[in-house]
Amino acid sequence: MAHAVIGIDVAKERLDVALNVSQHMLFTWVENDPAGYQRLVTWLHKQRVVQAHVCLEATGQYSEGVAEYLYLQGYLVSVVNPARIRHYGNSKLRRNKTDKADAELIAEYGLRENPPLWCPPPASFKHLQALIRHLDDLQVSLTRETNRLSSGVRTPEVIEHLKTLIDVLKQQIQQTKSMIQEHINQYPDLKKKQLLLMSIPGIGALTAAKVLGEVREVTDFDDARQLSAYAGLTPRNFLSGSSVHKKSRLSKTGNSNLRKALYLPAISAKHHNRIVREFCAR
Repeated sequence: MAHAVIGIDVAKERLDVALNVSQHMLFTWVENDPAGYQRLVTWLHKQRVVQAHVCLEATGQYSEGVAEYLYLQGYLVSVVNPARIRHYGNSKLRRNKTDKADAELIAEYGLRENPPLWCPPPASFKHLQALIRHLDDLQVSLTRETNRLSSGVRTPEVIEHLKTLIDVLKQQIQQTKSMIQEHINQYPDLKKKQLLLMSIPGIGALTAAKVLGEVREVTDFDDARQLSAYAGLTPRNFLSGSSVHKKSRLSKTGNSNLRKALYLPAISAKHHNRIVREFCAR
């Protein structure tokens, strides 16, 4: 029986695994699917590893499956911002970039830095987030096809196909918006949070839904500054010595989907909210 740290480099179809146990590194790989997750746990048991801290990068849907499976198997799981791993690797001056080397680096990061533990989000949050992000994809597609239609294309068949596609996208956008609101209405807690957000001037039902689909639980943050940092909305200062004083800008190191959801409400507040308008002018 041993306590160990496991680093997993996640790809679409494959998981490269580095197991650091008693200062020795062991390696394996499995498919990134439920059968592969089971083979990974079987391999860990063969190494007499029944307690372990698993560290992997946040890579969206590719990392969610294995993270949730290992969590349910009783392992401690940390899902880390890939930028942290990248900068940690830069600090080690590492020269090699392979899946195996990445897994070893992630295991070393987990051992040295002891990142905070992760737990799966509730099903209601995951469903809402999936709908919100699907809506964003549909809107991006609508903008792209609309731009193509107005780009000067003259072939009648192409024009007809583009118009049909645009009509379908508009219909799907409206259906998705309805599904989002119906989903929120099914959960009293989500509905209560949506109404609370809508009490802020400039925040409508859809913007509130987008915020709820990106912020799992506001109480996970200690204060407003932490939440701002999560959204990448904190200032980034660049001062060095007596001569380098660059203009402060948003860090943008955080959840880009959340920043995108808040952009238009921020523009509205800049023009119509006296306090925000004076702040922007200053």
